[in-house]
Amino acid sequence: MGEVRRQRAVITGAGDGIGRALAIQLNQRGIDLWLCDIDQARLEATKGLLSRSDCRVDLAVVDCGNQVDIETWAARISAEIDELDFLFNNAGVAYGARFEDVSFDNFEWLININFWGVVWCTKAFLPLLTKSPASHLVNLSSIFGMIGVPTQTAYNAAKFAVRGFSESLQTEYRGTSLKVTCVHPGGIATNIARRARMDGDDAATVTADKRDESFRKMAKTSPEKAADIIIRGTLKGKKRIIVGLDAWFIQIVTKFFPTGYQALTARLGQGDDVVV
Repeated sequence: MGEVRRQRAVITGAGDGIGRALAIQLNQRGIDLWLCDIDQARLEATKGLLSRSDCRVDLAVVDCGNQVDIETWAARISAEIDELDFLFNNAGVAYGARFEDVSFDNFEWLININFWGVVWCTKAFLPLLTKSPASHLVNLSSIFGMIGVPTQTAYNAAKFAVRGFSESLQTEYRGTSLKVTCVHPGGIATNIARRARMDGDDAATVTADKRDESFRKMAKTSPEKAADIIIRGTLKGKKRIIVGLDAWFIQIVTKFFPTGYQALTARLGQGDDVVV
């Protein structure tokens, strides 16, 4: 009998946060990994945390806001393997600004990474996913893909779009070997706020440290916990995964008050910019 091949996973944005936690936990499960991030040093740090040396780990510096970067990376992987079991479209960035202060350069930067990056990766890896007898496409949206929040027009637009894109794919691949999952995390204690871009009055006065401090006060779920929830839900074939008690609460509120919730979120715009 031939050797049973290991399962294979591609993860974008694997340099830290949820992406790194996913890599660590999938490696522990004996899954071969193809990881990308825009930062080589962060990728190398992730690799150094993986406990199983018997599993393959391939690293690539990729800008997920660049279609050519993604397609080049996918073509290289496709030349090496003929099937893929998991694609985690995790890479994401944040941008805070009231819409009247929005810079279209920053708006486009976020949309390219948070939405188009998901679309480009899905298209590029779809042939490998559909050749696997049981594959999973996992797209990271956000609880902000269900609720509108001041200063988050770009982020909301991208995450709502990821949700719609994923749910459409779920109908297209219903009954096939490809399962499509959309993930809606609440506040996860990552570095996303520290690296966020900002425009408007607070752009020059709110430092990266201040953004990070404010965000972590409300980000109660660890990346490790989030990754565990995502992996377990993915393996069960769930179409939607909610991560964090805050996300569950928001989902319930929007279910019963689909527009009424705006009276509450509007108050957020009266204080510090929200960065998720």
